[in-house]
Amino acid sequence: MWSGQPHPDEGHPPPLEAVPVPWKSVGPCKSHRESPRGLAETPGGEEGPAAAQLDVLRLRSSSMEIREKGSEFLKEELHKAQKELKLKDEECERLSKVREQLERELEELTASLFEEAHRMVREANMKQAASEKQLKEARGKIDMLQAEVSALKTLVLTSTPASPNRELHPQLLSPTKAGPRKGHLRHKSTGSTLCPAVCPAAGHTLTLDKEGKEVDTTLFAEFQAWRESPTLDKTCPFLERVYREDVGPCLDFTMQELSALVRAAVEDNTLTIEPVASQSLPTVKVATVERGSTNTCALSGLARACCHRIRLGDSESHYYISPSSRARITAVCNFFTYIRYIQQGLVRQEAEPMFWEITRLRKEMSLAKLGFFPQEA
Repeated sequence: MWSGQPHPDEGHPPPLEAVPVPWKSVGPCKSHRESPRGLAETPGGEEGPAAAQLDVLRLRSSSMEIREKGSEFLKEELHKAQKELKLKDEECERLSKVREQLERELEELTASLFEEAHRMVREANMKQAASEKQLKEARGKIDMLQAEVSALKTLVLTSTPASPNRELHPQLLSPTKAGPRKGHLRHKSTGSTLCPAVCPAAGHTLTLDKEGKEVDTTLFAEFQAWRESPTLDKTCPFLERVYREDVGPCLDFTMQELSALVRAAVEDNTLTIEPVASQSLPTVKVATVERGSTNTCALSGLARACCHRIRLGDSESHYYISPSSRARITAVCNFFTYIRYIQQGLVRQEAEPMFWEITRLRKEMSLAKLGFFPQEA
C-alpha cells in the first residue's frame, strides 16, 4: 500500500555519505571538486563502480601532484645545496691561494733573514780581523815608543853639562874633545894664536879652541835667537841659512824629481836607509833610472856599486843609492836629528857646545857634498 510518499530506498541511489571509502582525503583540491550537477547526471545504474573509479582517479591525480611538488622541492634543495657547495669550493680555493702566498712570503722572509745574518756575521768577522790587526800594530808601536822613551830617559839622566855621556850620546860632546870622524878630513892650523872673541848677541866671551876655530858672531847670534824658541820652520833666519848653504846643496842630486821627494822625506823624518838584501827586488823605473838596479844610483844616475837602498815613507818602492849619495843623505839626517833633540829639550848643554856641534854637522854636509864619505869595511 502506497501512502503517497516515496520510500527512501525506492528508485533512488543511496547517498554518498553512505558509500564506504577506503582512502583518506588529503584536502580540498580545485581540480578534483565535484559539482552537484555531475553527481546528478550520473546514471542511476552505475553509481557504485563509478564512484570507486572516481576515487581511484582522484588518488592517482593527488599522488602525481604530490610527486611533482616533491620533485620540484627536491630539485630546489639540490640546486641550493649545489650553490652552497660551489661557494664553499670557491672559498676553499681562495684560502688555499692565501695559504700558498703566505708560505711563499714566509720562505722569502726566512731566506732574507738568513742572508742578512750571514752578511752581518761576515762583516763582524772582517771588522774583528781588522781591529785585531790594528791592535797588534798599535801594540808594536807602543813597544817601540816605550823603548825609545826608555832610551831617551837614560840619555837625559846620564848626560848632563857637567858630566856628558860619551857612550850613549857622543855627538853632545864639544868638538874640542871629540876626535875626527872616519873618512872626514880636518885641517889643523899650526901657527894660530888663541884670542878671545866677544859675541854681542850672547853677551859673553867666546874662546877659540885648540884647533884654531873661531865662532862666527853672526851665525851664533842667529843660533841664539833660534834656541830661545826652537822650531823647524824654514823661514827663521838660522834654519833659512842652513837650508840655503848646506841642506839644499847637499840634497841637490841629478834626478831632481827624486831629490825633492828625498828632501821632503828627510824633513818629515820618514826616510829609511837599509843595506841591500841578497835577493833582488822588482824593478820600477823613475825617469831613465831603474830602482831595482844595484849598479846604477837612482839619485845621481851614475853607474856605481849600490850597497844601500832608501824607502820614502810607507811606500813599498825602494831606490838603490851609491855610497856618496848615502853619505850626503845621512849627513842631512844627522843634522835634523840633532836639532829635533834640541827642540824637544833632550840636549842639556850651554849654547856654545850646542853651536859647535851644529857647526860640525854642517861641516859633514859640506864634505859629503864635495864627495867625501867614509869607506865601509
